[in-house]
Amino acid sequence: MKQLKFLALAAALLFALPGLAQQVTVIKLPELQKRLSRQNDTTYVVNFWATWCAPCVKELPHFDQLSTTYAKQKVKVLLVSMDYASQLDKKVKPFVQKRGLKSEVVLLNEPDPNSWMDKVDSKWTGALPFTIIVNKARNMRTTFEQELTAEELNKQVQAFVK
Repeated sequence: MKQLKFLALAAALLFALPGLAQQVTVIKLPELQKRLSRQNDTTYVVNFWATWCAPCVKELPHFDQLSTTYAKQKVKVLLVSMDYASQLDKKVKPFVQKRGLKSEVVLLNEPDPNSWMDKVDSKWTGALPFTIIVNKARNMRTTFEQELTAEELNKQVQAFVK
């Protein structure tokens, strides 16, 4: 009987663990703009990606590693999913959980990219992956409309935190 109670408790704990997993918040453009315009000395690394984008998936671990690499510096990573909001529970959350992403993940719920993309960056064509690195206090901003290697990403972030 004690073994049965132990197994039931262990099973309950296992099913409770997904609740402790990384959360994915759904946001709208004004919330993203607010984050990108913060007037402080933190360097924000914002990566736009999607679960269906192979180059995006390949580079995600590099972004997640930044949080560890720059743990003692003011660097904040934000992973912005471009998947449809209807895919949040079916695709995005399982994807984030399976890969164990530690960085903050949000899903941008804006259905018509043509109506808002230029508000994020006027040079962005809509291709993914797309990355913005910004530090308002230092008046620095750069963008990349391509997949970045770990070395390229670290080199770019290093230029912002020197």
